[in-house]
Amino acid sequence: MSHLIEHHQSWALVLLFLLIGVESAGIPLPGETALVASGVLASQDKLNIAAVIAVASLAAILGDNAGYWIGRKGGRQLLERWSLVARHAQKVLPRAERIFAKHGGKTVFFGRFIAILRITAAWMAGISHMPWWRFLLFNAAGGILWATAVGLVAYFVGAAAADAIQTYGLYAGAGIVVVTVAVALGLRWWERRMLAKAE
Repeated sequence: MSHLIEHHQSWALVLLFLLIGVESAGIPLPGETALVASGVLASQDKLNIAAVIAVASLAAILGDNAGYWIGRKGGRQLLERWSLVARHAQKVLPRAERIFAKHGGKTVFFGRFIAILRITAAWMAGISHMPWWRFLLFNAAGGILWATAVGLVAYFVGAAAADAIQTYGLYAGAGIVVVTVAVALGLRWWERRMLAKAE
C-alpha cells in the first residue's frame, strides 16, 4: 500500500479531496479519517504535508459550498418529500433555523470540528438562507483551520509515534494508543456537550 502511495501521490491527494469534499457536501464519508491518514503518511515522507493541508482545505470549502447551495435551492423540498423524514424535519427545522439566525457563523465555523455538524451544517445554512458571503467567510476560516490543525497533529503525532516505537519498542506504542483513545473520548464528550447546548 505504502509503495503504491509513493508512486501515485497525486491519486492519494485526489482521493483525499473526494472524501473530504463529498463528506462536506452532506454525504457521510470518512473525510477526517482520510485527512488523519494522509497526515501520518506525510510524516513518513510518503506525501507532502503542505499539499495535504491545501487539498483538504480546498475540499472542505468547495464541498461545504456545494452542500450550502443544495440546501438553499432544494433542501427543504427534499426533506419534505418523504412523510417519515418530513415529520422529523418539521420538528427539527424551526429550531435549527433559530440557531442559524442567532449563531450561524459560529455554527458553521465550529461545525467543521464536530462530526455530525461537519456533514449537516452547510445544508442547514443553505436551508436557513444564511447570507452566502457570511457563510463563505466562516466556512473558509473553519475549513482552513480544521485542515491545518488536524493535518499537523496527525503529521507530528505520526512522526513521534514512529520514532517512539523505534526507540522504545511496543510499550511506547501502547502508551500512544492509550493517550490517543483518551483524547478521542474527551473530544467525543465535548462534542456531545456542545450538541446538547445547541438544543
